[in-house]
Amino acid sequence: MAKPNKETLLEWYRQIVLIRLFETRCDELYQDKKITGVYLHLYSGHEAVGVGALGALNPDDNVITAYRDHGIALARGMDPNAIMAEMMGKKTGVSGGKGGSMHLASREKYFWGGYAIVGGHLPLAAGIALESHYNDTGAVTLSFIGDGASNNGYFHEALNMSAIWDLPVIWVIENNLVGMGTRVEVASGQPELHKRAIAYGMKDMGRVDGQDVVAVHECVLEAAEYARKNGPVLIEAMTYRYKGHGVSDRTYDIRFQEELQEYMEHKDPIGILRKRLVDNYKNIEPQLEQIEKEAEKVVEDATEYALSSPVPTYEDLISNVYVEE
Repeated sequence: MAKPNKETLLEWYRQIVLIRLFETRCDELYQDKKITGVYLHLYSGHEAVGVGALGALNPDDNVITAYRDHGIALARGMDPNAIMAEMMGKKTGVSGGKGGSMHLASREKYFWGGYAIVGGHLPLAAGIALESHYNDTGAVTLSFIGDGASNNGYFHEALNMSAIWDLPVIWVIENNLVGMGTRVEVASGQPELHKRAIAYGMKDMGRVDGQDVVAVHECVLEAAEYARKNGPVLIEAMTYRYKGHGVSDRTYDIRFQEELQEYMEHKDPIGILRKRLVDNYKNIEPQLEQIEKEAEKVVEDATEYALSSPVPTYEDLISNVYVEE
């Protein structure tokens, strides 16, 4: 398996930094009540999982996830301006301001959304994969799953169907150790979640270091090759979130202070990739600093775009309800 070259690593660095800065700004905008709603689920800390996994796919492969979807949307190449506008419920958003934070999607990018219902997207992932299998398109479907959703009935039904029909699905459990506020080992009789694959007779890819973008990429690349030919695969990516389940959780950083500090200082996706680049390529620091500055500008421009965009009208509200013949 060929190792990613310098250009690829720099592109992944750009994506990871952009996601981190974008999420940090979203957090700030939520506190300022520019982004509203009960919940805002940030991808901070997970970035290497999304970037590494999507980097292993073809442009016409399918991607679907749950409500922690901003980072996946950015990694899939969606326009940051339109994403930020959707975050604020503006007319120029990717879903016309009707979806908001938890419902980002792009038909052009084969990204079929974030979904607000826990585990509700998993049967949809199986259905999307069924279409690929039935029409022999050669596409795989990559479905991200939260560790909490792995105890949901949707999870078991969707994995079972994918197995009996040999569907080309890559199931990726993003195990950040805490489902909402409950530790995995308390909520799951089998806390090694990848072992769920055994129950359904599908390929178990085991655990991968979800903080290392290269490790994730290599794992998903192998999984995609297998899934296209043989059927479903299950991966457990071990990662960590830097914020609570949603930003309204104000005690997360207190409850898990020592563990959180350990991840941020020694297991951070940005730090791990930056070290790899610095260790392998001389005098690359100026390039990294330039990437960081450019990412900051992208986020600033997206914020200004969203703030200045119009809100949806009544006509927008009632549009796309019925098909016009």
